[in-house]
Amino acid sequence: MTVWDLVVIGGGPAGLSAAFVAARRGVRTLVVERATHPRYKTCGGGLIGTSLTALAGRIEVPAHDVVDRATFTLDGRRGFTRRHGAGPLVTMVRREEFDDRLRAAAVSAGAEVREQVAVRALEQTPEVVRLRLAGGETVLARAVVGADGSSGVSARHVGVRYRQVDLGLELELPVSTEQRARWRHRLLLDWGPLPGSYAWVFPKDDRLTVGVIAGRGEGERTREYLRRFVDRLGLAGVQPAHDSGHLTRCRADDSPLRRGRVLVAGDAAGLLEPWTREGISYALRSGELAGAAVADGDLAGYQSAVVERLVPSMRAGYRLLDVFSRRPDVFHTLVATPPGWRAFTRYCRGRAEFDELIGRAPIRAALALVDRLPSRRASPTHAEP
Repeated sequence: MTVWDLVVIGGGPAGLSAAFVAARRGVRTLVVERATHPRYKTCGGGLIGTSLTALAGRIEVPAHDVVDRATFTLDGRRGFTRRHGAGPLVTMVRREEFDDRLRAAAVSAGAEVREQVAVRALEQTPEVVRLRLAGGETVLARAVVGADGSSGVSARHVGVRYRQVDLGLELELPVSTEQRARWRHRLLLDWGPLPGSYAWVFPKDDRLTVGVIAGRGEGERTREYLRRFVDRLGLAGVQPAHDSGHLTRCRADDSPLRRGRVLVAGDAAGLLEPWTREGISYALRSGELAGAAVADGDLAGYQSAVVERLVPSMRAGYRLLDVFSRRPDVFHTLVATPPGWRAFTRYCRGRAEFDELIGRAPIRAALALVDRLPSRRASPTHAEP
């Protein structure tokens, strides 16, 4: 039976990044994906500068809009708009196209991709990993990168633990020419009524991605928030092209990223930013680190690389989420200030991670001020039950 050097489970940004890096360095790589590309994926589809940097030289990004303006509201009130004149803040993609480009790049690098293949179980020996597929077939690998999401088989096998679980609801809305012109080059962020919640509008040519996210356990209130938000936008009568939801899970600080010959990356590892719940940049970067670890023959070094390069920004994100959850009104005011707007634009453009930003004197002082104010909300209930 053929023994692959690397089998990647999952054909999203994390898995295809691992496959691209490893295959380009001569690692015999197989990607197994349960769906068929191009496939729809629940996701805002906003690429920040950190993601664009990770993609440089790999694919031509299939952009459907580039945003240079941001409108902010506080549960529909106190709206203001800022424009960044020195280049785009966020690049908007549709995930079915974006992931398919990543697939093609991995194949061009030498990886083999098999679609409509579901992995049911993983078993390890000292020499190989056995992947048992849904049809009864067994695939052997010297290393596995699990990138099949937080509810996938690889996360369970490794024993990933989560500190935060959120429910995201999303609509893909076809829009008229008038609405398209209204939203071109502009996104909207609305700080919501539930602790740690917010809503968004992301423009993508003739569609708008409209969604909300809040802590798990507030399902009905989250759905009501989405209904009210869409109604405020004047889009309640639009028939969605897609109406979907998903859970996002952020790893606990001491959660494993490896078990023997199996590594986890992206959502499967719980790697995403806790406040914004931005995950594409974490998927791309953790996938690259996993692919490089396999190519280097240093699986043990993967966890330390993630902790060094990605975890500090996640910890800073928890700090921002705590402040935002307690006083979204003050947070809204701070974003409107010159230091707050600069911090937002630097993050969006990939000029600074959150750990660097909250270490700057004006931001540090603002967060300390919020700490001294009375909380107006209960703490968010994000924990996995």
